[in-house]
Amino acid sequence: MSRADFRPFVPAPGQSRIAGATPAEHTAARTQSGRAQELLKGWSELSERPFTGITADGAVRAGLFALEPHGAPAAAMAEAARALLDRLSPARRARAHFPVGSEMWRRWQNTELYLEEHGLRLDEAGPELRDAVLEVLRAGLSPRGFEKTRAVMRLNGFLGELIGGEAVLGEWSFTFCLFGTPSPEEPWGWQLFGHHLSLNCLLVGEQMVLTPCFMGAEPAHADAGPHAGLGLFEDEEHKGLALMRALSPEMRGRALVSSSMKGEDHPPGRWHFADHLHLGGAHQDNRIVPYEGLPCDSLSAMQRRDLLDLVACHVEPLPAGPLKARLDEVERHLPETHFCWIGGTEEISTFYYRIQSPVAFIEFDHHSGVFLTNPDPARFHIHTIVRTPNGNDYGIDLLRRHYARSDHHGGAG
Repeated sequence: MSRADFRPFVPAPGQSRIAGATPAEHTAARTQSGRAQELLKGWSELSERPFTGITADGAVRAGLFALEPHGAPAAAMAEAARALLDRLSPARRARAHFPVGSEMWRRWQNTELYLEEHGLRLDEAGPELRDAVLEVLRAGLSPRGFEKTRAVMRLNGFLGELIGGEAVLGEWSFTFCLFGTPSPEEPWGWQLFGHHLSLNCLLVGEQMVLTPCFMGAEPAHADAGPHAGLGLFEDEEHKGLALMRALSPEMRGRALVSSSMKGEDHPPGRWHFADHLHLGGAHQDNRIVPYEGLPCDSLSAMQRRDLLDLVACHVEPLPAGPLKARLDEVERHLPETHFCWIGGTEEISTFYYRIQSPVAFIEFDHHSGVFLTNPDPARFHIHTIVRTPNGNDYGIDLLRRHYARSDHHGGAG
């Protein structure tokens, strides 16, 4: 089954999971189910826990991150964010603008449910505000990262059209927040989240963190309409499979955690109805994920190169300077990196893989249907996530270091 073979799984009208004519009505209906209540209760409990970060064993490893300029486009980003703020009414600013250290950073989620009472909801904003938000994204992301973000949004709209739920699943069904005062020198950031998307960007001068970064699509390819031919995640899929297939049989056996992608074949905690095999999704900021699979210190030079090429696919939303710094950071920790795999290794197989080190946590997962009806994982429904373990998601470790240095020098800044 290829990513284009989703048409047989478009639900009939009576099968649709769209439960209301508006986002609010749909959310009210969907959150009555026991499974939704279980999910929301779990999220609420997790969001109340103090942030530590994803770790391999429950202990945060110190000294991994340092304050240093990486050439982030700080001035252009601040200018675009100030322009957006100038266009916000006082009421909208109160909903969407928070202190840089706010706990609201951690309140993102990637379902279609409209659960939030905060943020600037783009489908409720006019074209002028939406364009101003896009300029913030354009200023802070690589050209490919901006295109990829817009592709996620457009494919979300395509899904809505496909199943007759345009009001719930739209190109603009996303929420934007600003944190701190936009400045080329002082810490600040922004967040965009919604169905299949969460970008969290913090700047400290010309240093930038863009995690958690969640991108996905169902389907991952549009075959009709104004965006026909638009597709996502081909490199992440093909290069991941190529890396696994290039391993020796012994190394492949060490990387393989399970050959099955089905939930019933995995223990509790490995598979969840909301996230499938993903371990680092929404509200998993403090999750303990032990290293699994193949230690990458056993890779050949060519295999290490291929692994770094695969990492580059996942972190390509970063602009040039921060991208190089991020890849250098990952490469320095390659001897401590692990690569694990679940699923098949044939050209048509569905699979999950994870690249995990002290400084990177990357997941790729083929999913079964949520709005489409495929009962088993398929290559046309894909989730990806990138996190920075050991306390630097949302740039929290860098923010702490910035304020510690500012206190040491006797002032803010």
